[in-house]
Amino acid sequence: MLKLSVKKFRANLKGYANKVIEQHQTIRIYRRSGKDFIIVSAEDWERDQENLYVFRNNSLMDQVSESMLTWQKK
Repeated sequence: MLKLSVKKFRANLKGYANKVIEQHQTIRIYRRSGKDFIIVSAEDWERDQENLYVFRNNSLMDQVSESMLTWQKK
């Protein structure tokens, strides 16, 4: 994860946005107030949300476990 100050991020916003989108690079932006924030592409965020949904869903996780057992037996 790349870490930048707000000032540095703002100075090259387009370049860093391209890194986030094209290279799937997550960026942590820190501020003097100590309230940091993260920049992540929409594609990566949506993928992570989907993964979180699956991990929270017990029946889906059971299906994944059964599939893994079936795969390992082959």
